[in-house]
Amino acid sequence: MIIPVPVPAEALEAFASQIPPGLLRPDISVEFACAARGGRALDSLYEGAIADAYCLEAGARAEEEGFSAVCINSMSDSGVTALRSRLSIPVVGTAQPTYHLACQLGRKFSILSMWDRWRWLYDKALHEQGLGNRLASIRTIGVRPDTAELLAGKEDSVFPLLLDAAQRAVEEDGADVLILGSTTMHQSHAFLEDRLSVPVLNPGLVGFKTCEMMLDLRLTHSKRSYEAPERVADGIFSFA
Repeated sequence: MIIPVPVPAEALEAFASQIPPGLLRPDISVEFACAARGGRALDSLYEGAIADAYCLEAGARAEEEGFSAVCINSMSDSGVTALRSRLSIPVVGTAQPTYHLACQLGRKFSILSMWDRWRWLYDKALHEQGLGNRLASIRTIGVRPDTAELLAGKEDSVFPLLLDAAQRAVEEDGADVLILGSTTMHQSHAFLEDRLSVPVLNPGLVGFKTCEMMLDLRLTHSKRSYEAPERVADGIFSFA
């Protein structure tokens, strides 16, 4: 599970906590890692391009180290298509499987976002998947994300804002499924799920379970769609 921006060890533990013990299987181990370098909040297409590069580096290293699957733990799906070209093991994004699951659960979904400056990454994935017509709305609460602390300590201020945005998405925008707009928001999932009458998808868990499913079914991406390169240059972004 690769976080597409560099974060401290404590933040990796917070990201890992999104998978409850009851969903972990004894035959599958999960390791969280992050990009070696890059931006901090994916605030622009510029930072997105940097994240693509360092996720490519981290994913290539994961296959070399013997991992069975790679998941980009972000709604940016950073580097996913390039990794599918480079690797033979399954590569899963977080946005793609979450959007497609939402389409199975309802007719229209809304994305609950912390920040207006994440709009580009939603537009990117929705365009790539041709799912713009299934989007009811993107509701943002105007709070800059914190990739180190996530939502810890912000429950009293942030959770009510997210709940209000969620209720507006359902009542005013016609959403019948809601999606958390970032894996950094996973701590709000239980709060929202308990207070809303529609499904609320936690994208980190959807990505994780999609990895499990692909491993169980012995599936990986089609090399007809994601052709392997004639020559690899995995160390190009590393510095001695």
